[in-house]
Amino acid sequence: MMTFAQTTIELGGKVIVDDLNFTVGRGEFVCVIGASGCGKTTALRLAAGLYQPTAGAVTFDGKKMTAPRRDIAIIFQDYGKALLPWRTAAGNVSLALEAAGVPSAKRAPRIAELLAKVGLPDHAEKYPAEMSGGMQQRLQIARCLAQDPVALLMDEPFGALDAMTRQGLQDEVLSLVAASGATVLFVTHDLEEAIYLGDRVIGLLPHPGRIGIEVMVDLPRPRDQLTTREHPEFLRLRRELFDFIKKTEG
Repeated sequence: MMTFAQTTIELGGKVIVDDLNFTVGRGEFVCVIGASGCGKTTALRLAAGLYQPTAGAVTFDGKKMTAPRRDIAIIFQDYGKALLPWRTAAGNVSLALEAAGVPSAKRAPRIAELLAKVGLPDHAEKYPAEMSGGMQQRLQIARCLAQDPVALLMDEPFGALDAMTRQGLQDEVLSLVAASGATVLFVTHDLEEAIYLGDRVIGLLPHPGRIGIEVMVDLPRPRDQLTTREHPEFLRLRRELFDFIKKTEG
């Protein structure tokens, strides 16, 4: 369970996030939306232990996040910079296993399993530059799954991808999360993506970032790219979140 308790952070003498109070339950998928500059990525970095709060606390399973943890994986939007260009796909996944101290003899079958899980079973020897954007993001996800994380922190991971690739990866992530039971905190600009993926959506107000809206997503699972998006509740939530964003930008 991840908890933000009256969390505030100042960077460069400016309050970026102020008095954040929310909890992400074990196995819950929570999406964070908001206008540009509202502190979404800063909140994610607080959750990852990359930033320390100026006031309040961020805890995971009751322990303060004072540094990154091996059981919390971060998936970045810029997959090109997240991957090591001089390592093959297998080598990039191996990096997480090496860091965890997995013996070399046990790495190959685990790497093959993870690449198959993200739809890259025949691309182990390819380098990132030889792969499409969607494939590179799949590879980054495979490397994160190699950590056996109990939580995934995702910072607009599909923002640079085309619509069809994006939807395919959304479904893959939902499937992987359902299978692993991981807790997810997912930052996105895309309101439809937030509703489609989340159990709950939190909207941040800007300057400084603070909670302005919180909605439960009462849509059946498994989700479907067509029927879920046509559901009356999906359309109602989209309008509610659109109106919220519009007011914050006004």
